[in-house]
Amino acid sequence: MKSCAFLTMDSLGGYVCYDEMLIEPFQNIGWSVESVSWRDTSANWNAFNTVIIRSPWDYHDDPEAFLSVLETIDASSAVLENPLETVKWNLHKSYLLDLDKRGVPIVPTILFEGFTISGLEDAFGKFKTDEIVIKPAVSATAKDTFRITSKELRKNLETLENLYYERDLLIQPFMQSIVDEGEFSLFYFGGNLSHTILKTPQTDSFFVQEEHGGILTSADPEAELVTAGRNVFRSITPSPLYARVDLVRTTNGFAVMELELIEPSLYFNMDTDSPKRFADAFERRMKSLDI
Repeated sequence: MKSCAFLTMDSLGGYVCYDEMLIEPFQNIGWSVESVSWRDTSANWNAFNTVIIRSPWDYHDDPEAFLSVLETIDASSAVLENPLETVKWNLHKSYLLDLDKRGVPIVPTILFEGFTISGLEDAFGKFKTDEIVIKPAVSATAKDTFRITSKELRKNLETLENLYYERDLLIQPFMQSIVDEGEFSLFYFGGNLSHTILKTPQTDSFFVQEEHGGILTSADPEAELVTAGRNVFRSITPSPLYARVDLVRTTNGFAVMELELIEPSLYFNMDTDSPKRFADAFERRMKSLDI
């Protein structure tokens, strides 16, 4: 039986993870699965045929160390999925600006290399809005993300300065559709759309993540949403094993909020056939690599 490591974190306490749903489908195609923390310095990556990045949701606390581990895995005999070059591109949210250059509609985004109060103040005018969202350029699970109005900016200046001092950050207009409708997530395995969900925040919140009380429902995607997701996926080079495309509705159609290619939750619990689809896509990919 061939061996696969699921790259995770030391403890998933406080997180919701569904990767155990892949174990049986992987065994059915002749693969054993072992979860290994990316911080485990004793891990022998040569002992695995493949390492799939799944739930290292604390990587943003030390992204340089995380990349160093991935480089070690990439240099081993194991195949890393998604590939290292994909991870490096997707690690910093400046990838959104790359998508924009490729003609992919994104939520309007400004990147700052370090904190600047004048830049934040100017963003309200550039976006023609009274409410913006501030988030780190390297982050996960909405950590250190703020929704703030122009009136609140000065009152929160000290907090923001302390938090974002010498950190790259993104500024986006607050998207009212997040509250009114929610955020759609489309999941692609081996290039094919597997399933779609709608994530909505709790009342008086704008966070759609489960860890923040977000509500998940299965969605039957409309044609425009399917087309938008497909166009995003086709812009990714090289084509990844797995991808999650997060889209929100705007007055001009759907726009990318996030493109998750490193460690997205794939919400296998929302579609009973999705674990098998993932395993089948994985098997096809490994066969194409003669593994």
